[in-house]
Amino acid sequence: MAKTKVVVTDYIEVDLDWEVEQFAQMADVELECCQLKTAPKEELIDTVKDADIIVVNMAKFDEEVIAACENCKLLIRHGIGYDNVDVAACTKHGIRFAYMPDYCCTEVAEQAVALIFACARKLFAGRRILQESSANQMWDFSSLGDIHRLFGSTLGIIGCGRIGGRVHRIMKAVGMKIMVCDPYLDERQKGALGIEETHDLDTVLKEADIITMHTPLNDETRYMIDEEQLKMMKETAYLINTSRGGVINTAALEKALQEKWIGGAGIDVYEVEPPPADMALFGLESATLAAHLGWCSVEAGWDIRYKIVDDIKACLNNEPPANTVNTEIDEVLGGKVYREV
Repeated sequence: MAKTKVVVTDYIEVDLDWEVEQFAQMADVELECCQLKTAPKEELIDTVKDADIIVVNMAKFDEEVIAACENCKLLIRHGIGYDNVDVAACTKHGIRFAYMPDYCCTEVAEQAVALIFACARKLFAGRRILQESSANQMWDFSSLGDIHRLFGSTLGIIGCGRIGGRVHRIMKAVGMKIMVCDPYLDERQKGALGIEETHDLDTVLKEADIITMHTPLNDETRYMIDEEQLKMMKETAYLINTSRGGVINTAALEKALQEKWIGGAGIDVYEVEPPPADMALFGLESATLAAHLGWCSVEAGWDIRYKIVDDIKACLNNEPPANTVNTEIDEVLGGKVYREV
C-alpha cells in the first residue's frame, strides 16, 4: 500500500523534529520538510506535485502550482492569513483548503496594544530624549511634542473578529471609547463585546484618535487605507497595523507622516517582507516599527504545530480539518470529505 505523502513547503520553526517524531510512528505516512519559500516555481511544483497533504507557510500557491498538485486532498496554511494561496483554484481542483484562524490571536492583539501604547506615549522619542539629556546632563523635553492620555480618547477598530475583539476588550478596560467598523460583525458578536452600533470606515477615520487595522488582505481590503483615507484622519491620530501590509498603501503612509497629515503610525507588517533597506519609514521618528512579530510567542508556536498535526491526522482518517476556508468544496465534492485521486 502506498504511503500518504505529507510535504511541508516552508516553515518558520527552528526545526520540525517534533513533527518528524509524530509521523515516524505511522508506517503509512511519509513526511518531507522543505524550505521553498523563495524557490523557483518549477522547484516548488516538482516537490508538491505528488503530495497527498501539503502544509504551506509563505510559499506562493497560485493557479499553476495548485493545478500541478494532482494528488493533493488537503492544503493547510500555517497561519491566519492566506493571501499567498489562490482559494478559488483550490476549489476548482477539488482541494480542501484549511487554515488556523484561532492561532496567535492573543499575541497579535497584544502586539497591537503594545504599538498603541508605544505611539501614544512616544516611547522611542522618549529614549532619544533620555540619551540626549543624559549626554548634556540636563533634561530637555522641547522636541517631544504633545502626549495625550489614552483614557477617554477614541479607538477605531477596523475589523473586529477574533483579534480585533481582543483589542476591544483590552482597550475598553483602559478606558478608551471604542468605535468599530466591521460590516460582517453579527449580532451575537456585537452582544458579546457590548457593541451597540458599528460605523462606516469614513466616520471612524474622521473621529478616532487611534485606528487599528484587523482585516484580512483580499480584493476588498487591499489599500483600503490610501491617501484619501489618511487625509480624513485627525492630525494628531495614530494608525496601527498588525494585519497585513497591503491593507495600507505604504507610499501614501510615508507621505502622510512626512507631511504630518497624521500624528504617527505603529507598523508590524509590510507590503514586502522584510521591507527594503531604503524604506522611507525607517527614517521617520513618527513611525514606530516592529519586525512582524505579532505572531510570536512560545505558546502560539506550539499551538499551531499541534493544530496542524491534528488536521493531518484528521485527513488520514477521512475527517475534515478544524477550519476549512473554501467551504464551497463540500458541494463540489458532492458530500465527500476529500477528492478521490
